[in-house]
Amino acid sequence: MTAASRLVDSQGFQRTLRRLAHEIIERNKGSETIALVGIRTRGEFLARRLAAAIGEIEHRDVALGFLDITLYRDDLREMQGAPLLKGTAILFDVTGRDLVLVDDVLYTGRTVRAALAALIDLGRPSTIQLAVFVDRGHRELPIKADYVGKNIPTAHGEEVRVLMTETDGEDAVLLAGREEA
Repeated sequence: MTAASRLVDSQGFQRTLRRLAHEIIERNKGSETIALVGIRTRGEFLARRLAAAIGEIEHRDVALGFLDITLYRDDLREMQGAPLLKGTAILFDVTGRDLVLVDDVLYTGRTVRAALAALIDLGRPSTIQLAVFVDRGHRELPIKADYVGKNIPTAHGEEVRVLMTETDGEDAVLLAGREEA
């Protein structure tokens, strides 16, 4: 892996989260019907932060849950050993809700496809919207985010890393290219 370029610093990260929160509120005409569902693991941390920002803006708590998509992945058979389950924690009825599915990076669309299947197994939401911090393109499935923090066009050999204080000790977005063998 070659050296990474810092595309978003901590301040930019916070501004982007705040903008996403405002966009979610505006599109849904408030926060009364929405619930945020973070895809474990980094989507969980982003969903927590978005829920806090929306709560601060709207002066109300926002329903928040976390989704483990491991058993819904289309590459489960290709994985070595037993899959590591992180557990789904959605303690509200999804039926009739406007769900905002949250993840860090949208790439091929396969993670989101798995998340949609998992959510539908829990009930029938009114809508499912998608919020991602980074959309890097290269879709393999017809998936499009409703809310995008940053559009970062990439080459297939590059890697986008969304660093978060909870797991990495800092908030940032890095772009790294893979070295040719």
